[in-house]
Amino acid sequence: MIKLKINGVDVSVEEGSTVLEAAQFLGFPIPTLCHMEGLTPYGACRLCVVEIGNPPRSKLVSSCTYPAEDGLVVRTSSERVMRARRMIIELLLATCPQSKIIQDLASKFNVRQQRFKQEYEDCILCGLCVRMCEEQMMAKAIGFRGRGENRSIGTPFDIKSEVCRQCGGCIYVCPACQLRCTYNEPEKAICGGCANLAPPCLEKENFHDMMCYMDPCVACEIRKENN
Repeated sequence: MIKLKINGVDVSVEEGSTVLEAAQFLGFPIPTLCHMEGLTPYGACRLCVVEIGNPPRSKLVSSCTYPAEDGLVVRTSSERVMRARRMIIELLLATCPQSKIIQDLASKFNVRQQRFKQEYEDCILCGLCVRMCEEQMMAKAIGFRGRGENRSIGTPFDIKSEVCRQCGGCIYVCPACQLRCTYNEPEKAICGGCANLAPPCLEKENFHDMMCYMDPCVACEIRKENN
Protein backbone atom coordinates (compact mmCIF):
# COMPACT_ATOMS: atom_id res chain seq x y z
CA MET A 1 0.00 0.00 0.00
CA ILE A 2 1.07 3.57 -0.73
CA LYS A 3 0.89 6.04 2.19
CA LEU A 4 0.51 9.75 1.50
CA LYS A 5 -1.04 12.85 3.05
CA ILE A 6 -3.86 14.79 1.40
CA ASN A 7 -4.99 18.07 2.97
CA GLY A 8 -3.42 16.96 6.24
CA VAL A 9 -5.18 13.59 6.23
CA ASP A 10 -3.13 10.38 6.12
CA VAL A 11 -4.39 7.90 3.53
CA SER A 12 -3.30 4.53 2.18
CA VAL A 13 -4.11 3.53 -1.39
CA GLU A 14 -3.22 0.62 -3.63
CA GLU A 15 -0.05 0.81 -5.66
CA GLY A 16 -0.71 2.16 -9.13
CA SER A 17 -3.37 4.64 -7.94
CA THR A 18 -3.27 8.26 -9.06
CA VAL A 19 -3.47 11.29 -6.78
CA LEU A 20 -6.97 11.97 -8.15
CA GLU A 21 -8.14 8.48 -7.18
CA ALA A 22 -6.63 8.86 -3.72
CA ALA A 23 -8.37 12.21 -3.20
CA GLN A 24 -11.69 10.82 -4.44
CA PHE A 25 -11.30 7.91 -2.01
CA LEU A 26 -11.25 10.45 0.84
CA GLY A 27 -14.10 12.45 -0.65
CA PHE A 28 -12.15 15.57 -1.60
CA PRO A 29 -13.84 17.11 -4.67
CA ILE A 30 -11.47 17.78 -7.57
CA PRO A 31 -13.02 19.15 -10.78
CA THR A 32 -12.10 17.65 -14.13
CA LEU A 33 -13.38 17.77 -17.70
CA CYS A 34 -11.13 15.33 -19.53
CA HIS A 35 -11.18 12.48 -16.99
CA MET A 36 -13.75 9.69 -17.03
CA GLU A 37 -13.72 6.34 -15.29
CA GLY A 38 -13.02 3.57 -17.79
CA LEU A 39 -10.91 5.77 -20.06
CA THR A 40 -7.15 6.29 -20.05
CA PRO A 41 -6.06 9.38 -18.04
CA TYR A 42 -5.09 12.18 -20.39
CA GLY A 43 -4.42 15.34 -18.36
CA ALA A 44 -5.62 17.74 -21.04
CA CYS A 45 -7.99 20.11 -19.23
CA ARG A 46 -5.66 20.70 -16.23
CA LEU A 47 -8.66 21.45 -14.00
CA CYS A 48 -7.64 18.63 -11.67
CA VAL A 49 -4.41 20.43 -10.80
CA VAL A 50 -3.19 19.98 -7.20
CA GLU A 51 -0.18 21.21 -5.24
CA ILE A 52 2.38 18.64 -4.14
CA GLY A 53 5.34 19.06 -1.79
CA ASN A 54 5.92 21.80 0.75
CA PRO A 55 6.37 25.50 -0.09
CA PRO A 56 8.51 27.11 -1.37
CA ARG A 57 9.53 24.00 -3.36
CA SER A 58 6.02 22.78 -4.05
CA LYS A 59 4.68 22.45 -7.59
CA LEU A 60 1.40 22.06 -9.46
CA VAL A 61 0.62 18.77 -11.22
CA SER A 62 -2.43 17.19 -12.86
CA SER A 63 -3.82 14.78 -10.28
CA CYS A 64 -5.40 12.44 -12.88
CA THR A 65 -1.99 11.49 -14.31
CA TYR A 66 0.32 11.89 -11.29
CA PRO A 67 0.95 8.60 -9.45
CA ALA A 68 0.45 8.34 -5.70
CA GLU A 69 3.84 8.00 -4.00
CA ASP A 70 4.96 7.13 -0.49
CA GLY A 71 5.33 10.25 1.67
CA LEU A 72 3.72 12.54 -0.91
CA VAL A 73 2.12 15.70 0.52
CA VAL A 74 -0.88 16.93 -1.49
CA ARG A 75 -3.12 20.01 -1.20
CA THR A 76 -6.19 19.94 -3.38
CA SER A 77 -7.56 23.43 -2.66
CA SER A 78 -4.69 25.65 -1.63
CA GLU A 79 -4.65 29.31 -2.62
CA ARG A 80 -2.22 28.55 -5.44
CA VAL A 81 -4.40 25.71 -6.74
CA MET A 82 -7.58 27.81 -6.67
CA ARG A 83 -5.89 30.64 -8.61
CA ALA A 84 -4.72 28.18 -11.25
CA ARG A 85 -8.18 26.60 -11.59
CA ARG A 86 -9.88 29.95 -12.00
CA MET A 87 -7.40 30.90 -14.72
CA ILE A 88 -8.03 27.60 -16.51
CA ILE A 89 -11.79 28.16 -16.32
CA GLU A 90 -11.32 31.61 -17.88
CA LEU A 91 -9.39 30.03 -20.75
CA LEU A 92 -12.09 27.39 -21.21
CA LEU A 93 -14.75 30.11 -21.26
CA ALA A 94 -12.77 31.94 -23.93
CA THR A 95 -12.77 28.79 -26.05
CA CYS A 96 -16.29 27.48 -25.52
CA PRO A 97 -18.53 29.88 -23.55
CA GLN A 98 -21.76 28.14 -24.55
CA SER A 99 -20.88 24.91 -22.74
CA LYS A 100 -23.29 24.51 -19.82
CA ILE A 101 -20.71 22.42 -17.95
CA ILE A 102 -18.05 25.12 -18.23
CA GLN A 103 -20.56 27.81 -17.23
CA ASP A 104 -21.45 25.76 -14.13
CA LEU A 105 -17.76 25.47 -13.25
CA ALA A 106 -17.40 29.24 -13.58
CA SER A 107 -20.28 29.73 -11.16
CA LYS A 108 -18.99 27.15 -8.69
CA PHE A 109 -15.50 28.68 -8.57
CA ASN A 110 -16.73 32.26 -8.53
CA VAL A 111 -15.29 33.22 -11.90
CA ARG A 112 -17.04 36.47 -12.79
CA GLN A 113 -14.94 37.72 -15.71
CA GLN A 114 -13.18 36.39 -18.77
CA ARG A 115 -10.13 38.39 -19.82
CA PHE A 116 -9.08 36.53 -22.97
CA LYS A 117 -10.03 36.84 -26.62
CA GLN A 118 -13.39 35.18 -27.24
CA GLU A 119 -13.28 32.35 -29.78
CA TYR A 120 -16.73 30.67 -29.62
CA GLU A 121 -15.36 27.31 -30.71
CA ASP A 122 -17.10 23.97 -30.21
CA CYS A 123 -14.14 21.92 -28.94
CA ILE A 124 -11.79 22.24 -25.96
CA LEU A 125 -9.55 19.34 -27.14
CA CYS A 126 -10.15 17.33 -23.96
CA GLY A 127 -9.81 14.09 -25.97
CA LEU A 128 -12.77 12.35 -24.32
CA CYS A 129 -14.42 11.57 -27.64
CA VAL A 130 -11.21 10.16 -29.14
CA ARG A 131 -10.61 7.86 -26.16
CA MET A 132 -14.27 6.80 -26.01
CA CYS A 133 -14.23 5.88 -29.70
CA GLU A 134 -10.99 3.90 -29.41
CA GLU A 135 -11.17 2.35 -25.94
CA GLN A 136 -14.89 1.69 -25.42
CA MET A 137 -16.35 1.54 -28.93
CA MET A 138 -13.23 -0.15 -30.42
CA ALA A 139 -13.63 1.87 -33.61
CA LYS A 140 -10.83 4.47 -33.82
CA ALA A 141 -13.01 6.40 -36.23
CA ILE A 142 -11.76 9.80 -35.05
CA GLY A 143 -8.50 11.19 -33.72
CA PHE A 144 -6.33 14.26 -33.22
CA ARG A 145 -4.76 15.95 -36.21
CA GLY A 146 -2.47 18.94 -36.59
CA ARG A 147 -0.45 20.69 -33.90
CA GLY A 148 -0.59 23.88 -31.86
CA GLU A 149 -3.35 26.27 -32.86
CA ASN A 150 -4.17 24.01 -35.82
CA ARG A 151 -4.89 20.98 -33.63
CA SER A 152 -8.36 19.54 -34.12
CA ILE A 153 -10.38 16.33 -33.94
CA GLY A 154 -11.88 14.53 -36.89
CA THR A 155 -11.52 11.68 -39.33
CA PRO A 156 -8.30 11.10 -41.28
CA PHE A 157 -8.10 13.47 -44.29
CA ASP A 158 -11.67 14.63 -43.48
CA ILE A 159 -13.01 11.57 -45.30
CA LYS A 160 -16.17 9.93 -43.96
CA SER A 161 -15.16 7.04 -41.74
CA GLU A 162 -16.16 3.54 -42.80
CA VAL A 163 -15.77 2.18 -39.24
CA CYS A 164 -17.99 4.77 -37.54
CA ARG A 165 -21.22 3.11 -36.35
CA GLN A 166 -22.99 6.40 -35.55
CA CYS A 167 -23.21 5.23 -31.91
CA GLY A 168 -23.16 8.76 -30.50
CA GLY A 169 -20.62 7.86 -27.81
CA CYS A 170 -18.44 10.83 -28.75
CA ILE A 171 -21.35 13.25 -28.33
CA TYR A 172 -22.40 11.61 -25.06
CA VAL A 173 -19.06 12.33 -23.34
CA CYS A 174 -18.33 15.72 -24.92
CA PRO A 175 -18.51 18.57 -22.35
CA ALA A 176 -19.19 21.05 -25.17
CA CYS A 177 -22.07 19.04 -26.67
CA GLN A 178 -23.96 17.62 -23.69
CA LEU A 179 -25.81 20.82 -22.83
CA ARG A 180 -25.63 24.19 -24.53
CA CYS A 181 -26.05 27.47 -22.72
CA THR A 182 -28.42 29.79 -24.62
CA TYR A 183 -27.00 32.96 -23.09
CA ASN A 184 -24.51 33.87 -25.80
CA GLU A 185 -24.30 37.64 -26.08
CA PRO A 186 -20.85 38.36 -27.60
CA GLU A 187 -19.97 41.03 -25.02
CA LYS A 188 -20.75 38.78 -22.06
CA ALA A 189 -18.85 35.50 -21.94
CA ILE A 190 -20.11 34.50 -18.51
CA CYS A 191 -23.77 33.68 -18.13
CA GLY A 192 -24.24 33.72 -14.35
CA GLY A 193 -27.86 32.66 -14.75
CA CYS A 194 -27.31 29.61 -12.56
CA ALA A 195 -24.63 31.12 -10.30
CA ASN A 196 -24.06 29.26 -7.04
CA LEU A 197 -23.53 30.98 -3.72
CA ALA A 198 -19.87 30.82 -2.68
CA PRO A 199 -19.45 28.58 0.40
CA PRO A 200 -18.62 30.88 3.35
CA CYS A 201 -16.26 28.35 4.96
CA LEU A 202 -13.71 28.81 2.17
CA GLU A 203 -13.34 32.46 3.10
CA LYS A 204 -11.98 31.63 6.55
CA GLU A 205 -8.23 31.98 6.91
CA ASN A 206 -7.78 28.51 8.46
CA PHE A 207 -9.27 26.73 5.47
CA HIS A 208 -6.92 27.82 2.66
CA ASP A 209 -5.63 24.27 2.20
CA MET A 210 -8.87 22.43 2.90
CA MET A 211 -12.10 21.91 1.02
CA CYS A 212 -15.31 20.67 2.57
CA TYR A 213 -15.94 16.93 2.31
CA MET A 214 -19.60 17.49 1.48
CA ASP A 215 -21.04 18.96 -1.67
CA PRO A 216 -23.35 20.70 -1.01
CA CYS A 217 -21.91 21.77 2.35
CA VAL A 218 -24.28 21.29 5.30
CA ALA A 219 -23.09 24.51 6.93
CA CYS A 220 -23.84 26.43 3.75
CA GLU A 221 -27.32 24.94 3.49
CA ILE A 222 -28.09 25.87 7.12
CA ARG A 223 -26.88 29.41 6.49
CA LYS A 224 -29.18 29.69 3.46
CA GLU A 225 -32.18 28.57 5.54
CA ASN A 226 -31.41 31.07 8.30
CA ASN A 227 -31.24 33.89 5.77
